Amino acid sequence: MNIQQNENKAIVLFDGVCNLCNTWVQRIIKNDAHDYFRFASLQSDIGKSILKQYQVSLPPDAESVILIESGKTYLYSTAALRIAGKLSGAYKLLYPLLILPEFLRNPLYKFIARNRYRWWGKQESCMMPSEKLKSKFL
Repeated sequence: MNIQQNENKAIVLFDGVCNLCNTWVQRIIKNDAHDYFRFASLQSDIGKSILKQYQVSLPPDAESVILIESGKTYLYSTAALRIAGKLSGAYKLLYPLLILPEFLRNPLYKFIARNRYRWWGKQESCMMPSEKLKSKFL
């Protein structure tokens, strides 16, 4: 399946069974004033298809949100901070942290990602969007 990315939209691939990740997806949706983001879980067929299409190969133990924006892929803290930069409210204040090199940013991101199930738990299956939110999910 070939996903044509709309130039005016970005795709966020996330861990669909992670409670922390699902909470953040809800926050992104709530603060996405320009309806910029579309979502797919990494576990879904469409998520796997998008990974293949954009040639994103994560190691099996990699834990990252993935942002696809204007045909480019971003991982780890870079993805999270680029997403924050497009949101309304105080989240925009995180965007300037991109000036820090990844070797300083990514260890904190990866530490939280490694512990997310232990700290926030996980679901048995991926979140099902409500009728109102279905258009935001691929």
